[in-house]
Amino acid sequence: MIHTIEDIAFAEELFDRFYNVGSTGTGGVTRLGYSKEEDEMHEIFASIGEELGCKCYHDEVGNTFVSNTDEAEYTLIGSHLDSVIDGGRYDGVSGIITGLLILHWLKENNINLPLKVVAFRCEESSNFGRCTIGSGLITKEIYKHDVGDCVSKAGERLKDIFDSRGYSLQPQIIRGVKQYFELHIEQGKVLEEYGDQVGIVSTIAGPRRFNLHILGQAEHSGATPMDMRSDALCGAAEIILEIENIGREESLYSSVATVGVVQNLPNALNVIPGDVTLGVDMRGIDSESLERMETRMKNTAKKICARRGLTFYKEKINEIPPIGMTKELQERLCKAAKQLHISHRVMPSGAGHDAMSFANICDTAMLFIPCEKGISHNKKEFTTIESICDGARVLFECLKEDAQ
Repeated sequence: MIHTIEDIAFAEELFDRFYNVGSTGTGGVTRLGYSKEEDEMHEIFASIGEELGCKCYHDEVGNTFVSNTDEAEYTLIGSHLDSVIDGGRYDGVSGIITGLLILHWLKENNINLPLKVVAFRCEESSNFGRCTIGSGLITKEIYKHDVGDCVSKAGERLKDIFDSRGYSLQPQIIRGVKQYFELHIEQGKVLEEYGDQVGIVSTIAGPRRFNLHILGQAEHSGATPMDMRSDALCGAAEIILEIENIGREESLYSSVATVGVVQNLPNALNVIPGDVTLGVDMRGIDSESLERMETRMKNTAKKICARRGLTFYKEKINEIPPIGMTKELQERLCKAAKQLHISHRVMPSGAGHDAMSFANICDTAMLFIPCEKGISHNKKEFTTIESICDGARVLFECLKEDAQ
């Protein structure tokens, strides 16, 4: 037994402090990036940090830091406190609780390790259509250089929000980070299926996202014969199934392909669809596989549209390459798990995380803990406090090697 009753009680207390913020009538939470709900989550985080005897501050984009050090170089543990719409309570928060637990254990055991815990702003893409904004801006990640014109669900430009709060879209790059760690629920079923307590992330999958535009002819559904139609939605239906096939065939390389958005115009019962846009999300850890999927999607869609008398064009929204985690840190985390007799496996991450932003500026590592049935971004999302403590203990064991 590596957890004391006090450990579990303290972690539960931390979780409960965040529990009610942004609660929805259906049982989930909505805490969108740069909203008043996210603000409240950051205020709670800072107040807990102060109770632990730490210094708290906000940076130029609103990220919140809790620190036990004034030293120029330090270890950074990070995660986020925003959520998707009507999402769960563990995504992001588990990582923040982990950082606070480790600050508590360092103090409790009188261990001198310069450490900061950071809650990043707007990790989810739910509010502005762009993910990892807070971490991306302060690391000068090239994929976050043009977010100012992104518009929130409430119709506000990010630039205007920043101006009203005194934030900067061109902040100074973060300094002094010796190594970055992040704990997260897996958001998949692998750990649960294999009965492992912790996952050590090897690579974070790179996303390629597209809008596919299919143009036909909107006409009266009763007056236009079947052999005279240019039905954009029927063409889109074929394309959707082909994208699924592409993803299945490339799954050998841990790639996936999803059509998650269908916009159909004029979307009227008595009108043949004339204009359809598909939102496509492709992800993988193998760049060659991603390239094959994109090429095949384009060629297949062109053939389908040519056969059906439709016009097709592809718009790439964004592309981030697969990002490897630091091998040495992976090995240290594996060693720590073995020492604690916590079962573990090395595995890729199919989802994106703030850790992506740090891989180019410092040694970076991620840990996963299981979530029930792999459910995430959903009000049914769940992991146990014991699992959070498992991951936190592995990270704490790893970090003790760096103690002064």
